[in-house]
Amino acid sequence: MSDPVIQKTELKKACKGCGAQLTYKPGTTKITCAYCGHTEDIKIGTDPVKELPLRSYLQNHGGQVNSEQISILSCENCGANQHVEEHYKSLHCVYCGTPLIREDAKTEEWILPGGILPFQLNQQDALVRFKKWVNGLWWAPNDLKAASLEPQFTKGLYLPYWTFDALLLGSYSGRRGDYYYVTETYKDSKGKTCTRRVRKTRWTLVTGSISGFIDDTLISASKQHTQSVPREIAHWDLKKIQPFKSDFLAGFVTEKYTIPLNQGHLESQEEMRETARYWAILDIGGDEQRVDQLNIKLREETFKHILLPVYISAYRYKNKDYRFFVNGENGSISGKRPYSFWKIFFAVLTVLILILIVYFLVRP
Repeated sequence: MSDPVIQKTELKKACKGCGAQLTYKPGTTKITCAYCGHTEDIKIGTDPVKELPLRSYLQNHGGQVNSEQISILSCENCGANQHVEEHYKSLHCVYCGTPLIREDAKTEEWILPGGILPFQLNQQDALVRFKKWVNGLWWAPNDLKAASLEPQFTKGLYLPYWTFDALLLGSYSGRRGDYYYVTETYKDSKGKTCTRRVRKTRWTLVTGSISGFIDDTLISASKQHTQSVPREIAHWDLKKIQPFKSDFLAGFVTEKYTIPLNQGHLESQEEMRETARYWAILDIGGDEQRVDQLNIKLREETFKHILLPVYISAYRYKNKDYRFFVNGENGSISGKRPYSFWKIFFAVLTVLILILIVYFLVRP
């Protein structure tokens, strides 16, 4: 077997005007020079994002098919594996802020991304959204509001995900519940005979079959760090995914997957099973449904490795790390935040004083 080819992200693209490194301009298909303004188009092919046959890939243990090499810096504090472009002068983990030493980088194999959703927001857009969100927080420390203005605390990160497609065939057995109503008589508290309409459920045994194509089951390919990306912002428009081009990575950090393909596949099967259960419930109909047994088969399974964009702002307050996430495509924001003890203390004290003042004023 021939030696694997070095991943193209390792090849820096220099500006033809001044020699500086070109970086991707979010929301465009261009790479630009921050020093002289020179721009170049990213050449995007017309071919669709490539899906890889899952079974043959797993049987070959991944082999070297569609795999190349990439340089990785591993954070000793939180375990995140990050590929960092060389134009970064100071290197810190995007998750916990721990300093990273470039000389500690190691070369690893990775399954080449099949697709990428490029950043649609630039860093300034992310900072504006972060600042607005922070200013709307009650009881936030003043330090946090100051930190929201510092660009060095906010970095763009491409997150690794697996997507899985499959033709699902299944059979089920269960019960269908249909409502019906009967009139009952009863005596009220005064002994008077009354009637009321009571709902009951008639259950019928049912069996059936389901089938359909499941497209792009999205599975995170990154193990949980100190704080993972919140679910409420982990939504991207996958229709915007472009065929992978290394130029889109220029100027951003890329996290290498730590959940292997076979484990991601097992997680996708569980999600597909839930989809099958939902299809069975729809097929049963009626007012209530119970699925007692469900058997599924997956055929024509394919997968791809994709990269999705977020901005992360790391912040340390009273010896605790906090992270705030901005979706790099749609701008949604979330994160855990610290509370200022003194702001809460004085707010409570003020309320108590006002209550006492009102009490003495209205007291006869």
